[in-house]
Amino acid sequence: MRKAADFEVVGVVEPDAGRRAAAEKSATYAGLKWMAEEELLNTSGLQAVAVETAVKDLVPTGARCIAAGKHIHLDKPGGESLPAFKALMDEATHRKLTIQMGYMFRYNPAFQLCFRLLHEGALGEIFSIDTAMSKLIGAKERNVLLPYSGGSMFELGCHVIDAVVTILGRPDKVTPHRRSVSALGDGWSDNDLAVLDYPRATVTVRSAMVEVDGGARRNFVVCGTKGTLDIRPLEPPAARLALDTPHGEFKKGYQDVTFPKPSGRYDRDFADLAKVIRGEKALEFTPEHDLAVEETLLLASGLPTA
Repeated sequence: MRKAADFEVVGVVEPDAGRRAAAEKSATYAGLKWMAEEELLNTSGLQAVAVETAVKDLVPTGARCIAAGKHIHLDKPGGESLPAFKALMDEATHRKLTIQMGYMFRYNPAFQLCFRLLHEGALGEIFSIDTAMSKLIGAKERNVLLPYSGGSMFELGCHVIDAVVTILGRPDKVTPHRRSVSALGDGWSDNDLAVLDYPRATVTVRSAMVEVDGGARRNFVVCGTKGTLDIRPLEPPAARLALDTPHGEFKKGYQDVTFPKPSGRYDRDFADLAKVIRGEKALEFTPEHDLAVEETLLLASGLPTA
């Protein structure tokens, strides 16, 4: 946000002394003004707030920003309570404010290509999506995640579930398969699989926090009646595309697809948010979409939705 011409960062809020001390050592926050939340929300001309904090505090913090009349970029996932998340979305809609969720593949060029090919009908009717979103973490990071019983799926699988719902919408049925396999023996669900059922498609989502170099194997494979797009790895993105007939710049059969060197992970997100705030467009990811993602994620994580 600091390097984007669209934004002026007026200050940072962090009431937790330990987290603030760590942030003050980071170049990301160097030279910025540290403020109390009330001071920030009363800053003249302030239009948007980026909310990134502990998961349990995301929705309450976002709600205070919405109540103050600010658009927000909200880190993921949207908390553990579907009713609370829905209340936040409803209040934003009532106030004509935008909530942009921080799911990290929405503006990824490979996923943007996927959405474009689907819109153009190049892949035909989707009958299968298989995806994996994993990494390896140690005891220190696990201890931070232990309070959230949704496990690896809740913390990490949410990013690819967002993309699945973008493509196929809300599933008819979600079946979670949860395992804790770490030798640490803390019982935290670190080897998760969810099966999402649709009328004419099946989806598998895997997310493990015990996979060696799991980030390099992250993948998102979309199979349709006219073609397949295999995104692997997800960052920096690379893909293989198979088509039954030529389409635009793509030939029949399998081919490698390359993408320009990516900029920052969220640069495109904030550029799009600026357009929304200026009234130049509406956000493609609607509150209805975000609610469907939240409900699907909770079910995939074995969490209640009531």
